[in-house]
Amino acid sequence: MLSKRITDIPIEVFLDHLLPQAPVSDVLRLACTCKFFAILCADDVLWKRRLLDDFNFSGAGTARTSGWKFIYKGLSSPQVYVWGSYSNGRLGFPLKPKSLIPAVPFPVPLKFDGVRIVHVSAGGMSFHALDSHGNVYVWGTLNALTTALTSDGFSEPAKTAMTPLKLLLPVTMRSISCGRLHSSGLDSQHRVWTFLSWGRPFCLTSPLLSCILQVECGWAFSAALSRDGQVFVWFPFDGQMQFQVATKNDQLDNQLDAKSRAQPDGTIPCIPWEMDVNPLLLPSLPALPELSANSATDDEPVKLVSIAGLDQCLIGLTNRGHVVKYSGLSNEEVALLGTWEYLSKFSDVREVRENSTFAEGKRPSPDFLRITHISANFNSFVAYSTGEKSIVLIGRNDFTPDTPAEVVPELQYRSVISVVVGDYHKAALTADGKLFTWGAYSLGALGLGDPGQLPAGAPGGFQSETVRVNSVERGHGTPPNVRVPTQVWFNHLMKQSSSPEKFCISVAAAGWHTGALVINLDVSTKAWCYAFGGLCTDSV
Repeated sequence: MLSKRITDIPIEVFLDHLLPQAPVSDVLRLACTCKFFAILCADDVLWKRRLLDDFNFSGAGTARTSGWKFIYKGLSSPQVYVWGSYSNGRLGFPLKPKSLIPAVPFPVPLKFDGVRIVHVSAGGMSFHALDSHGNVYVWGTLNALTTALTSDGFSEPAKTAMTPLKLLLPVTMRSISCGRLHSSGLDSQHRVWTFLSWGRPFCLTSPLLSCILQVECGWAFSAALSRDGQVFVWFPFDGQMQFQVATKNDQLDNQLDAKSRAQPDGTIPCIPWEMDVNPLLLPSLPALPELSANSATDDEPVKLVSIAGLDQCLIGLTNRGHVVKYSGLSNEEVALLGTWEYLSKFSDVREVRENSTFAEGKRPSPDFLRITHISANFNSFVAYSTGEKSIVLIGRNDFTPDTPAEVVPELQYRSVISVVVGDYHKAALTADGKLFTWGAYSLGALGLGDPGQLPAGAPGGFQSETVRVNSVERGHGTPPNVRVPTQVWFNHLMKQSSSPEKFCISVAAAGWHTGALVINLDVSTKAWCYAFGGLCTDSV
């Protein structure tokens, strides 16, 4: 006998086929009809999928596991904040906000007219951003180690974008990753691109890169992780690729209108080209021990599921929670001489418990550990788990398998979902949208406020009132390092009475600068519903 009730349709049909295709306004109206649909239409998997399909927002790079409907709502009006060193145009605004000490030591909103930014990535002297349509925006200087004339365009790596400019590419991008002086990404057709200048990106046509899951930049190399766990690397500043890039640049330099000069509408007309050079396939993983805290089935082979790049090293994470490290990635000649090293002190809960922070009782020892995320930049990497009992372990590129992890007590059991690394500062994001920074002042990259105005002894401030006054009078000074992760606030340029509380959804750091994607916590439910067709408000 056929069912006569719509609620008798299998839930999988709704979640996998009907609701992902329906207009959001219809999904919200359906949620208003009964408790069954209110619960079904609030499903996190549904809204995570809608974020990717509707906004090009994958949430990759964070360990967020819930709250996707809230993020979807907030992305109706996201804001980009930047702070830190002002050099090379890297903060994207021509006029520096006033501060007693030079630099930008607090978050400043960056203006994007009619653009919904959904991802921000930081390079050594620049930022890259993706919008909800897969367009790429850039600002700063991709490679300030060379020079560019005022008359040059963005075919030159050293050309500075003082404000965000949109790259006119023939493709839409799904992801972007930055090294120090270059960037690489994956487009919507899963093709791999590399940028040594913003005007002349090239697509790698090698058949080896046909099934790529992730593209990641190290300090001066790029890497790609395939769906079956293989890792490919290439060196755009060395060897075959360097030769082909130089040859192509010589060819294009002799053509008219090949300078990729910025246009009055804020765009850079790119001249894309294809490179037919095979990347290097790194050796396979060694035999790895069983970990007690893995959820993989016994018949599922151990493989890499995530990679993170830093200076001459690559960090890998397996589907069973092993953290591994591959060194020697300085150039293509020696890249294949290395091997993957297993970092048990970042993987095995028994060895993590032996870390002095836990063994000496500074924080309770973890009962359970399964590393699920990794990140890296320059000379540091981070491995961390998820949830209320998240553990954050920090290492450096010179660590050996016998080196214990650095454990910051204040970061443990804090629901950390993302950790990013600059040259000498770090930032951690928690599931409740709070951002914390620590490390070196780095010309304001901590974002804790103007040290000339902060109370003496406060995190980010000078160590004494005498030093503060003297630094203000001289117009320069460097506050001491911040040891304890300290919360960043996004209201420095606003009147307190008119400043809505902010919720940070992602963070990026490199060099001496930091950026964050932020939404307002007081987004009007009624206004959001109206934007999707004037809906009832009870279901949002």
